This record gives sequence, C-alpha cells and structure tokens, in this order.
Amino acid sequence: ILLDGVPVYNASHLFGFFSVFNADAVKDVTLTKGGFPARYGGRLSSIIEINMKEGDKDDWHGTGSIGLIASKLTLEGPLIKDKMSVLVSARRTYIDILAKPIIAAGFRSEPGQSGGAGYFFDDVNLKLNYKFSEKDRLFLSMYTGRDKFYFNQAYDDQDFNDKSETGFGLRWGNLTGALRWNHLWTNKLFSNATLTYSKYNFTTTALDKYESNGYESEFNLDYKSGIEDVGGKIDFDWVPSPSHFVRFGAGVTSHNFNPGEFDIFALEKENDVEINRIDSIIGQPSVYATELSAYIEDDMKIGDRLKANIGVHFSAFNVRDKFFTSIQPRIGLRYLLDNGLAIKASYSQMRQYIQLLTNEGLGLPTDLWLPSTDRVTPQDSWQVAFGVAKTIKKDYELSIEGYYKEMTNLTSYKEGSSFFQLEPWEDRITQGSGNSYGAEILLQKKRGKLSGWVGYTLSWSYRQFDDLNFGREYPFKYDRRHDLSIVATYKINDRINIAGTWVYGTGNAVTLANSIYDGGYSSLNPIRNGAGNTISNPSKIGYPNQFEFYTERNNFRMRAYHRMDLGITFTKEKKKYTRTWAFGAYNSYNRKNPFFLFVDYDFRTEKNVLKQASLFPVIPYFSWKFEF
Repeated sequence: ILLDGVPVYNASHLFGFFSVFNADAVKDVTLTKGGFPARYGGRLSSIIEINMKEGDKDDWHGTGSIGLIASKLTLEGPLIKDKMSVLVSARRTYIDILAKPIIAAGFRSEPGQSGGAGYFFDDVNLKLNYKFSEKDRLFLSMYTGRDKFYFNQAYDDQDFNDKSETGFGLRWGNLTGALRWNHLWTNKLFSNATLTYSKYNFTTTALDKYESNGYESEFNLDYKSGIEDVGGKIDFDWVPSPSHFVRFGAGVTSHNFNPGEFDIFALEKENDVEINRIDSIIGQPSVYATELSAYIEDDMKIGDRLKANIGVHFSAFNVRDKFFTSIQPRIGLRYLLDNGLAIKASYSQMRQYIQLLTNEGLGLPTDLWLPSTDRVTPQDSWQVAFGVAKTIKKDYELSIEGYYKEMTNLTSYKEGSSFFQLEPWEDRITQGSGNSYGAEILLQKKRGKLSGWVGYTLSWSYRQFDDLNFGREYPFKYDRRHDLSIVATYKINDRINIAGTWVYGTGNAVTLANSIYDGGYSSLNPIRNGAGNTISNPSKIGYPNQFEFYTERNNFRMRAYHRMDLGITFTKEKKKYTRTWAFGAYNSYNRKNPFFLFVDYDFRTEKNVLKQASLFPVIPYFSWKFEF
C-alpha cells in the first residue's frame, strides 16, 4: 500500500471501518491485482497506490464537515501565486468523548462494578508543491495517523473484601514522508527522484490488580513492536516512439525492525510486606537491513489489437552479512476482439523480504512485520491470471478473471507460540508453502441516475508447513470462500443522493481445541492455551491453569461477516459555498460481527466457554459539510 510512493504498513482506522486515507486529500487511487508491472516489487500480492492532491496554485479552496462520529477539514491554495501551493487536511473522531458517560453508566449497572472503554483516531495530511521552472518541480508530502483503543473494569466486593481491576489497550500509528523532485530532460524523457520515510508502531498494554484480606497483587505489561524505513529512488519515463513507453529505475531502502519489547512490572504483597517483584524491560535486539531494487519495463503496442507490458525486476537484501538476490520476470498481455471484448493474461514472479507474522489462534489480530535473516529465507511466488472484459451498451462494464498463485518460504508461528512471548522470534516460527486461487466477477454501471457495482469473488487460500498440523495442508486465516459486495448510488435530482453498500464475507478460520487439561493453579503467571492465548485473567489466586490440545489447525470458522451501510445527502448551492447535509448509519441492521474469539471461565458452571467479541453495533451518523 503506497501513499505518494511510500509504503504504509497499516491501512485502517476503527478496526477496518475507516481507511487511513482521507478522501478529501486524495487525488486518485489505482489498484493492481495481477499482471504486476516490473516497477513494483517487495511484496507477493497486489498494489494499492494512492496519490494526494497537489494543492491549487491559483485559488484557495476548502472543504470540511462536522459530524456525529468524526469531523474533518481540508484547505488548499497558493502560497506563492503560480509557483507554490499547499494542501493540509485533518480528521478526528470523538466517539470516545461522546460515549464515555454512557459506557461508564453501563459498567455501574451492577453493585460494586465500574469501568470504561473508548476508541479514537486522528490523522493529518500535508503536501507542498513548488514549481522552480517549466522543467522542474519539488513536492513534499507527509502523513501521520494514530489509533487508540482502551478498556478497563473494576470490582469492589465489600461482602468478601475483594477488589480487582483489569485493563487492556491497543495503540498503533503510521508516519510517512516523501520529498520528490521531478525533471523534464527532453520531450521524450522524464524523471522523478524521491526520498522516502515510513514508520509504524504497535503497542499493547495490559493491567491486572487484585486485593483480598491483606493480599495484593499487580501486573502491568507494555509490548511494543514496529518498523522504520528510510529510502531513496529514481524513476525514469522514456517514450522513444508512439509504440513504446519505457520505464526504468532503481532504489534503496534501509529498514529498522523492532521484533518486540516487553516492559513488565509485577508485584505481590502480603500484609504490606513485599514477597515478589519484577520490574524489567526485556527486548529483542533491533534488526537492520538494506533492500535494493532496479527494474525496466516496456509498454508496447503490437499492431492494432495487441498490447504488452514486458519487464524484469531485480532486488537484493542485505542483513546480518547475508546477501539475497532475485530476478523476477513479468509479462502482461491484452488483446482486443470485436464488439468491445478484451482478453487479458499475465505471469509474474515476486519476492518479499519482509515477513508478516499473523496470529492464527484465538485472540486479537496482532500482525508483526519482521525481516528475512540468515535463518529466515525470503518469500517467493509466481502468479498467473486470465480474464475477459466487455463494455455493454456503453453504460455497463463486465469483467471475469481467474488466478492461481504458488508461494514458498512463508512464515508462521510454531505450535504453542505467539507474538506475546519472550523467546527470540526466529525460534518461534517455521516456514512452509502456500497457494491461493479463485475467480471473480465484477459488473459496473458508471452512468445514469443509478450507478454502482456488484462484485463477487470465490477463492481458496491454503498453507502447508512440515512442523504444523502434522504436515497436512490447512486453510489459511484469510481463506475466504465467498466475498460479495453490492454498492449503489441513486441521484434523485441535483440536490438529493441516496447510497447504500452491502458486504458479505465468509468468516475467518481459527483453531479450537479438542481437549483441555488441568494444569493446577496460577498466581502471577498469565494462563495461556496451546496457541499462546490467555484463557483467564492472570495474577489471581485460585484460577485454574488449563492447557488445550489441538488435532487440526484452523478447524473452525467464525460467523460470516456482513453489514449494510446506508446514507442520504442533501446538497444546496449557497452564495459563497456549497452546503451538504448527510444522514445515515453504518451497520444499519445491527449485525453483531465477530472481531475475535476468546475462551473465558464461567464460575457459575465451572466450565470454559467460547465467547465472541463484537466491537460495533449500528452506528448512526449525520454531518454538515461545506465546500468553497
């Protein structure tokens, strides 16, 4: 995912409800699903490329909105007439502020209970554009965004003289920057030289306190991980003839990986006498690596019907005195038939040096970015795709595409391991292979009062590791058999628009235990299952310490995800600005979609129970928007 050419490692706010990219600051978006041109590299999958607006050099413009969920403001205009422009855009949600008293009242519904929960995000985009001459321009673009989720709960049982407090939090955020100089060398040769910066941080916090009849215990934990990139690249566009469009270039990126750092504080006291204390920072050393790339590709026309993109991508990766190299050929073909029918086919080889570790057990989705090393081999893939596309009566576009991809040297946690452990991360992973394949159909209507699309994908995604699942192939966490989206916008007149979106997706695959074994009792030590997930609160005497046994990996499906978003807008041209009122609702029929599953202990039945965490009910919204 690229923002002005800079990788963005996390692309969602509000756990997927909002994009990190503010639409008011976006100029265009390009999605490449297959037939990857040689200029792209470093990943095994598709590319989403987002370019920010460059700012108007002639006049000042602005747009903003004040809403129930979030507010935003965007301004753009000239700093120096015809030479220098600026664009700045900012957003913030205030669900946490509005919902805080309601949530607190809900926690107080039971005697002795209190607590709170909340979430917010904010982001800022900035872009400067300076025109030195007719042949030279300088661009500076920056983005920063952060998310924070927190939960805390307390009990005060005066009958038994027991007090307890638990808390949990997540924080994550991106920071990117790009300084780009473009130069027109001749009428046929153009270049972009770019310096890039990208940083992503993820932090998990946990708190558990307990008091009972002179006994006190406290457990605090912060876990931090992230990745930081500094890079430079130069890209050339060369048009030697009307039948050829040649692109070539090279780049270098310096990576700094933080595999994980634990800040741990634990304390036990008996009648104010300290009997146990831990206060320590335990971290794995940062890993530094250098990634190199170069490419050349040619968009060529062969006759009136055939167009081809042929190229090769070269990459290298230096880490811990280990030097990896890769040569990746790419080819994409398009052939035009009569009656507006087009046939497309492609073949691509890809290599990825950055490893994405994802938790496939129960619990929160916590993804970590880590490097290939002298012990971890880079990931490779090849992919083929074939499709047809047709324009129907000028208003409709229909496309059908199938694909198949083979992947090697993929990474996964070993059995019983997860991100939330102290052992070196390279000791906790194993490598294997995978494949994914499927077909998708997309019907779009781009004109008329009613516009929108219907898209459906049928797909499979499997993994195979010698050390996992007894060596047998199993469905990957993101194996999604059915994925359907229906989007429609109806323009009643020039002032009123109605829009709706309905999405459906097969539930994620997760691993559930077949057997549970009693392992005694625990005090300070967190109680974990075989997949490394906490199954009851730590630091409380008398909680059963149980371990789970699995016979099949990803043997269970969460409930399917589906929701409908509805909205209506009323627009009116005022004397000096345009005003828009927007009303609607996210998740309009209040679907309780699963975010994650967890095992909890039910004291009434003295059994473990499986529970589903659902974050968001129906969320109504309204906003007042202005443009000038």
